[in-house]
Amino acid sequence: MMKQTSRWYLLAGLLGLSAVQSAQAASLNCGVHVIQEGERNSPTKYEVLKKCGEPKYREGNSWIYSKGGRDIEVYFKDGKVERIR
Repeated sequence: MMKQTSRWYLLAGLLGLSAVQSAQAASLNCGVHVIQEGERNSPTKYEVLKKCGEPKYREGNSWIYSKGGRDIEVYFKDGKVERIR
């Protein structure tokens, strides 16, 4: 019985870790600010600039930020964050 319970805890922990990793993939950390995609009130370009500063590169609706040794693309639609990759 104890072994069965341990397996469920392990499975729940792994699923929780997977959810956290997915959330991190769709966000951009800028100091104390976190920009996320898919929010009901997605941040505007102005808000992203205010919180994260000037991007490394801009082309149209795609902005590239360098954070933690990797490039993160913030894509805007109608002036608001649509996705982060």
